[in-house]
Amino acid sequence: MAVKTLAELTVGLETTNSGLDVFYLLFAGALVFFMQAGFAMLCAGSIRAKNVKNIMLKNILDACGGAIGFWTVGYAFAFGNASGTTLPTFIGNSGFVLKDTHGGGDLIFWFFQFAFAATAATIVAGTVAERCKFEAYIAYSLMLTGFVYPVIVHSIWSSNGFLSAFTPASEDGKWPLWGSGMIDFAGSGVVHMTGGITSLCAAKTLGRRIGR
Repeated sequence: MAVKTLAELTVGLETTNSGLDVFYLLFAGALVFFMQAGFAMLCAGSIRAKNVKNIMLKNILDACGGAIGFWTVGYAFAFGNASGTTLPTFIGNSGFVLKDTHGGGDLIFWFFQFAFAATAATIVAGTVAERCKFEAYIAYSLMLTGFVYPVIVHSIWSSNGFLSAFTPASEDGKWPLWGSGMIDFAGSGVVHMTGGITSLCAAKTLGRRIGR
């Protein structure tokens, strides 16, 4: 049996590590996506029995509408490279409909980020329960995952976002923002605060449920 050289072992180890990283990202994305089921159960337990089917369908629409919005333009706005500049930018401008996104690792990264986008959208479902039409809800899901949420993601999680901690340090010391950038823990600001503020706006617009 041939003895492998140190270089061959190193290459094999790097390949294994890369595969494990991709698998873990897929596993983590699946766990995040299962939050859809959790929010659906929460919503169903907070409303009258006659409206349970309605809220379940809206939770499905979150995933469906969110997938369309994030696939077409949302991912590009969030993680597209703003070409022509090395400075932090407000929004991405490349990679629409997953153009130039190839390979399992890139596609699984898209799925991972889509799961978070769908989670941000479904946070609002309980807020508008029993008093929002399907047409309005699917339009909201498309807008949030296609335009609103991606801008926030790009600003904070992208490598060239103007609030991002991942922005390369500049010679004049202006970037990252205040020397550190915004450090978001587990989506507490990007995902949950975005969904919470959207919920607050929706509740203010629609008002309280009848009899509550």
